[in-house]
Order: sequence, then structure tokens, then C-alpha cells
Amino acid sequence: MKIMSNRISENLKKLRDKKGYSLEKVARLADLSLNTIVKIENGVNQNPTIETLTKIARALEVGVDDLIK
Repeated sequence: MKIMSNRISENLKKLRDKKGYSLEKVARLADLSLNTIVKIENGVNQNPTIETLTKIARALEVGVDDLIK
């Protein structure tokens, strides 16, 4: 599970940087708290829900699979 979460945090950071989005912008677009986004990107939250991942993917205009692959 830890490998998966590291992948999610790495992919989130990579995709966010590619878009030029701040953590705050992703949180706002995903309708999630900034704290949630920070915890996922830093690997603190190692098991985000599929609902949360879906919201983040939508905010970044990518598929959920782009976050978890």
C-alpha cells in the first residue's frame, strides 16, 4: 500500500506542477480542503478515498488512473 501512496503523491505533484497549479488551486477546484491535498501530496494520507481521487483527477483534468498508475 505504501508504494501505491508514494506513486499517488508523486503523480499528484507532477501533474500539479505540469498545470502550474498551487496546492490551494487544486484544493479549490477539487472542492477539498487544502489540508487534504497537502496530506496526499506529502504521503501522509496513504489511503485517499476513490471519491477524493476522482475530485483531484477532475480538478487536474486527468483520469484517476493518471494519479494511481
